[in-house]
Amino acid sequence: MNTPPQSIFRAYDIRGIVKTDLTADFVRLIGQAIGSRARELDIKTIIVGRDGRLSGPILAQSLTDGILSTGTNVIDIGMVATPMLYFATYLYQTGSGVMLTGSHNPPEYNGLKIMLGQDTLAGDQIQSLYQRIIQNQFKQGKGTLTHQDIQQAYKNKIIHGIHLARHLRIVIDCGNGVAGAFAGHLYRSLGAEVHELFCEVDGHFPNHHPDPSKPENLDSLVKTVVQLKADIGLAFDGDGDRLGVITSSGELIYPDRLLMLFAQDVLKRKPGSNILFDVKSTRHLFPWIRQHGGTPEMCKTGHSFIKARMKETQAELAGEMSGHFFFKERWYGFDDGLYAGARLLEILSYAKNKNGFFEALPDAFSTPEINMPMPEGKSAHLIETLRAQAIFPDAQNICAIDGLRVEYTDGFGLIRASNTTPVLVLRFEADTLSALNRIQDSFRSIIKQFSPETRLTF
Repeated sequence: MNTPPQSIFRAYDIRGIVKTDLTADFVRLIGQAIGSRARELDIKTIIVGRDGRLSGPILAQSLTDGILSTGTNVIDIGMVATPMLYFATYLYQTGSGVMLTGSHNPPEYNGLKIMLGQDTLAGDQIQSLYQRIIQNQFKQGKGTLTHQDIQQAYKNKIIHGIHLARHLRIVIDCGNGVAGAFAGHLYRSLGAEVHELFCEVDGHFPNHHPDPSKPENLDSLVKTVVQLKADIGLAFDGDGDRLGVITSSGELIYPDRLLMLFAQDVLKRKPGSNILFDVKSTRHLFPWIRQHGGTPEMCKTGHSFIKARMKETQAELAGEMSGHFFFKERWYGFDDGLYAGARLLEILSYAKNKNGFFEALPDAFSTPEINMPMPEGKSAHLIETLRAQAIFPDAQNICAIDGLRVEYTDGFGLIRASNTTPVLVLRFEADTLSALNRIQDSFRSIIKQFSPETRLTF
């Protein structure tokens, strides 16, 4: 039996290049593995959705065929944003679903995000699917297929829970990702005046890459927000589970600062709550959350890791530097860029001083997320080497829960291996520009010492 490469079975999803790493036959095998595991967990039905990628329809058919062949039923909800798939697992009370999505990866990629029994699969659970495939351990049966449209139910749930206090003019940029099919209608239903950029779903992504964590992808949004004198600009990634924000003055608000705003709002109603954020996030979240009556906790990057930790700590809110926001308060606890955008509009609509709205949030000198390409597998190896051998002079503390986050009295530097693409991920923050340069210089020296062949991109 021809089996998929183990390299596509990643830390918190399955992801690879279509027709090479991720063929239709491989996806059918993955469907068989998922359906077989569902049978063992006594899960009767799995919901299947796909984003707007060109390979979506044929791979969704293969995935569905594989699941059905194990005797597990499938509800096909068609082309949706990833959070709509998560919503459907609650709507139909299955607790289980598979989203076929390449997220923010280039057009030639696709992948699967998997939820079984209300748990998002990660780590060993994903590797166990690969082991099941190579051992040909599949259940046999004949499941039934039904089709449902959940768009209206999802929209209604949001608009019945979100209320805008005043008229807002907004600009949305969906980067030709699947969020473009839903975002404009959703925000108009909330009462906003919406101007759309690149909202036609097109898996070629002809205008810019659908990744709002990269400032260069937001140029058109910045210009349009300023030109139209809009109140806010919202950007979404390829599958709609991440949010990027541009202020009325054209400034990019990084998601960790946006999380401060969300935390302040949530803690008004849920004082004492746990608020989670990933290792890429600003140091200012610790004092800010405590100041507003919450309990801060830093954790590993990755939507499945964060959702698992939210369950363990009963956290009401979590966020990642990449733009994933997880609202348990008034929502379901999954990452949802469209819903996060609605919550932001609600907060903004009640603000007395819209011009000073974001300026009141603590800030620092910082970099965006920096990606340094490396050969497959090399980034994780380098991180292990650095953990064992690297010395960071003047470091106050080193956190190793996800890569290395090196804390100084006046800033931090982070280096970690991406779990979705073959790159090193870095981020830096400091109280002053000179401190930021000093910390970056230290990391440059360390990388050159242990990986001289790596081309620095910062």
